[in-house]
Amino acid sequence: MLELHCHTTHSDGTLTPAQLVEAALAAGVKVLAITDHDTLSGWDEAFTAAGSAVEIVPGLELSTVWNGRSLHILGFYPDREKLQTPLQERIAGRHRRAQQMLEKLADLGYPIDLPALESNMAPGRPHIAAALVNAGYVQSMQEAFDRFLGDEQPAYVEYEKFSAIEGIRLLRSCHAVPVWAHPYLFRGGTVEQVLPELVEAGLMGIEVYHPSHSTEQRQRLEALCQEYRLLMTGGSDFHAPSSNQADDRHYGLNQLHLSDELLFPLKQAALDLRNHQG
Repeated sequence: MLELHCHTTHSDGTLTPAQLVEAALAAGVKVLAITDHDTLSGWDEAFTAAGSAVEIVPGLELSTVWNGRSLHILGFYPDREKLQTPLQERIAGRHRRAQQMLEKLADLGYPIDLPALESNMAPGRPHIAAALVNAGYVQSMQEAFDRFLGDEQPAYVEYEKFSAIEGIRLLRSCHAVPVWAHPYLFRGGTVEQVLPELVEAGLMGIEVYHPSHSTEQRQRLEALCQEYRLLMTGGSDFHAPSSNQADDRHYGLNQLHLSDELLFPLKQAALDLRNHQG
């Protein structure tokens, strides 16, 4: 079984890479992608923990903006050396954004401190939500999002401007296969409106299978992949093993029961990119 969208403590997940590998094994996962937000730093621990028991797909989830809204792009099999330096600015931007949200919360009368993160780890809103819970200001991470951190709430801060087009081009220049993550969660336009622009920029796939997508939406995405000759991927977007998950993003590992047949076209596309770009 295949999992091509998972997060660890190196971004906004609650399991370390080694713990994620262990949980994936227990759930029957045979192929596991590490797709932390804007960082590659969880790969090595995952590779070590997996050994030959689980095939690790190296990846990331790149934070971009399109039409003024957050749009995430998964990148699979990037050239680590090429991508590492450009990602440092994306991670620095996440630290600046987190600091701005902390300042807004302090102005609202809810001062908090975030636990120290290593420089190559990417802070996100779930870290801030957890700190609000720990400080006793809210009862749950969901309440933190509902009152303070959601897109329209008073402590929200937008991502720094880095367009989806720039993100796709960056990934391809680093030999990564760019895939639009959970497109029906995007709030800046319809899939039909946005997809042609992303394809023109070099998008190579769509995350068709995601827990937030209805059967009808999956079928529509399958048809769009066929129309535009795009790869299909899928995953649980796993963040945490408990239901106490911000933004209602608790998705169990292997719940979609995806076949590893999706993996070969993805691998081939990555190989073709490397061969074509040298």
